[in-house]
Amino acid sequence: MLDLPTANNKLRTTPIVQIRTESPSVKTYSFIDHACDKAKPGQFLMLWIPGIDEIPLSIMNVDNNGLVSVSVKAVGDATRHLQNMAAGTTVGVRGPFGNSFTEHVGKVLLVGGGTGTAPLLFLAKQLASKADRLSFVEGAKTKNELLFVRELGVVCKEENIITTTEDGTAGLQCLVTKPLGELLDKERFDMIYTCGPEVMVRKIFEMTEARKLPLEASLERLMRCGIGVCGSCMIGKYRVCKDGPVFNATQLREVTEELGLSKLGFDGSRVPI
Repeated sequence: MLDLPTANNKLRTTPIVQIRTESPSVKTYSFIDHACDKAKPGQFLMLWIPGIDEIPLSIMNVDNNGLVSVSVKAVGDATRHLQNMAAGTTVGVRGPFGNSFTEHVGKVLLVGGGTGTAPLLFLAKQLASKADRLSFVEGAKTKNELLFVRELGVVCKEENIITTTEDGTAGLQCLVTKPLGELLDKERFDMIYTCGPEVMVRKIFEMTEARKLPLEASLERLMRCGIGVCGSCMIGKYRVCKDGPVFNATQLREVTEELGLSKLGFDGSRVPI
């Protein structure tokens, strides 16, 4: 029998309170929701855009006043419609769903790509007063797509931040995995967290496995229900919405035939990533 959430799965409507532009393609939306303001880093919510669709979004921040924030990149009809919405517009919210990153002390490394940086910033804020040191490596295609660099510099300290861009417009001109490999060979970390494109996640998993280092990765899949019923987010034997979205190294070893290689498409068939 499925263990389904009840209260958190009830749709609530709320107006968008604030919209902040993060990059040419990414905006952060904030709204009041007292169920999601109890969320932990790594969890996600389902955001309903009336008349359009419902989409899963990682939670990037919560505060004590019930303000919840999500960062959204315009990649499809729903997200493009959302980016045309103004403050005051009503949206629907379900959640929070899924598990969260586990908190570790000592030397911690976070690796983000794209909007995957958002939940890692949330995590870094939670760990800032607990970990001995926080290091962050962020990669993007170009300078304009590097997200939250200033905020990360405050939370993790600027000297612990490494940025990369594929075109060399900011930071190092390379993929995020190049300085990461050098860092992993030079230092021993007590925990490594990652979130971003799954091809990147797979490469990081291979790098940490080769060095016998601990890893937790947040995965993204097509999600329709968010509560483990529809099966559209399956990876191996796991439902990403229910068993994840955060997976440890032991679980990732069980899904290497799919990780970063394939996923279920809208019609239920397997498609390459």
